[in-house]
Amino acid sequence: MAAVFLAAVNAKYIHSNLAVYSMKSYCREYEKYVEIGEYTINQQKDEILKSIYKKQPKVLCFSCYIWNISFVKELICDLKKILPQTVIWAGGPEVSYDAEKFLQELPEVTGVMCGEGEQTFLELVQHYVHEKEEDALADIKGIVFQKNGEIVRNPFREIMDMDKLVFPYKNISLFEHKIIYYESSRGCPFSCSYCLSSIDKKLRFRSLSLVKEELQFFLDAKVPQVKFVDRTFNCKKEHALEIWNYIHEHDNGITNFHFEIAADLLTEEEIQLIHTMRPGLIQLEIGVQSTNPKTIEEIRRKTSFEKISEKVKKVQEGKNVHQHLDLIAGLPYEGYESFKKSFCDVYALAPEQLQLGFLKLLKGSYMNEKAKDYGCVCKGKEPYEVLGTKWLSYGEICRLKGIEDMVEVYYNSGQFRHTMKAMEGYFSDAFSMYETLADFYEKKGYFGISHSRIRRYEILMEFLEEREVENLSYFKELMILDLYARENLKTRPVWAADRKAYKEKIQEFYTKEAEAPEVLQDYAGYQPKQLEKMTHLEIFSYNVPEGKAEKGSYPVLFDYRNRNPLTNDAAMHVVTL
Repeated sequence: MAAVFLAAVNAKYIHSNLAVYSMKSYCREYEKYVEIGEYTINQQKDEILKSIYKKQPKVLCFSCYIWNISFVKELICDLKKILPQTVIWAGGPEVSYDAEKFLQELPEVTGVMCGEGEQTFLELVQHYVHEKEEDALADIKGIVFQKNGEIVRNPFREIMDMDKLVFPYKNISLFEHKIIYYESSRGCPFSCSYCLSSIDKKLRFRSLSLVKEELQFFLDAKVPQVKFVDRTFNCKKEHALEIWNYIHEHDNGITNFHFEIAADLLTEEEIQLIHTMRPGLIQLEIGVQSTNPKTIEEIRRKTSFEKISEKVKKVQEGKNVHQHLDLIAGLPYEGYESFKKSFCDVYALAPEQLQLGFLKLLKGSYMNEKAKDYGCVCKGKEPYEVLGTKWLSYGEICRLKGIEDMVEVYYNSGQFRHTMKAMEGYFSDAFSMYETLADFYEKKGYFGISHSRIRRYEILMEFLEEREVENLSYFKELMILDLYARENLKTRPVWAADRKAYKEKIQEFYTKEAEAPEVLQDYAGYQPKQLEKMTHLEIFSYNVPEGKAEKGSYPVLFDYRNRNPLTNDAAMHVVTL
């Protein structure tokens, strides 16, 4: 029987919940009384009910977010029926802001932990482990609870000293195959109107000595990726620079670090340091949101796209960093045409990923307060996504959703990189290309179907054929290039040219490489047939490696042991046969 059970319902299995692990770690002297259970919203509710029921917890605490709140509410209602003696608490951003309303809706819940949870949770654990009287809850700051049919709100708790937090990843084996989330700061210096961080700007940092010690732990464990959850990692130059210097100097050749940054704040010193890093050591997520100056001003962003663009390009010069740029549809003064311009502006920067998000009216945000002024309506259920504004209709949002799908499949996947680049020349702009492709999917009824990767290429060919694009044979070869760049296909696509005419030349090439390797030096010791299976040699009739529709013979060797860390494409060598 678990005295206190912390339940986290994540969006995906690969995610981990930093909050519950941080709270348990903080309660180290009561560790034996606290147990964690991680689930996902994709699991059957009966499976989760059974799991929690078997624990028979005295106290059950749920971590609540915009992606799981309805799911959690249903679980709570059913759990109270099968565990009537269990005391249920909730915490997290989705219940903290309007705790009273949450408790009115769910009388099954005893109370809500508001704000930072570590110290509050510790005191709750002490309360229940030592079986204190119910009246003693009045002494715990930062909680809202039900007492004798009334709701009581205790005073807010002072913000925490980041150095008092306890490192939650000592048992790293628990996080195998999961993303590691880490925070070196809390709070945000900015006041973006759509974000909850604008409510509390009490920015503070964990001491760099502790951060370095903890990062070294990840490096020693060779974890694949660490995602910093700091709201704006580089808002304090000295802090960011020292951390970046540390991971650069202690790079283990494996671990990747993800940071959410304000690109316009990057200094020349930071960019020069970034240029010296191993390709793939860090990746940067940059929230552009819009390039419309009036929109940026209205949402209280203190930036300019010109500055962002300048810094993104400078980082790109190093050819070693994955950059992920974000846009938000549904912001004030951003209509369909304005969003199209924002899209084209950002797309022109050629980031590794371009994320199209849709405004969410979060409880407590300034944007929510201004919703009526903006004519902004949203879904009544989380994630409270926008359905329309004075500037953007629901029909236009539907079109943008289709474009978002196309960008995810044909751009962000990186699986069609060469093909899409060549297609751009047949459209007035990039937005129109994805818009037209989305219209084609809609017309053909292809949305809502789980297509295989090969099928996506076939649909793209259908699209090009319908548009009567010239030189379709060139595009077919570009698609072959994109396919083999990612994987050594067991079965050749039906549109691929027959390789029989080149069979002898291909065998001769591998025989020479086996005897005296010139290109495949990392494959020393393998026989010709083994080399042929481990790599792929394709003879193109167009100069597709350079993206030119020039006729000729262009043998390309795909080396799958060596991949581009930014695109994951196999190394490609133009060879002589």
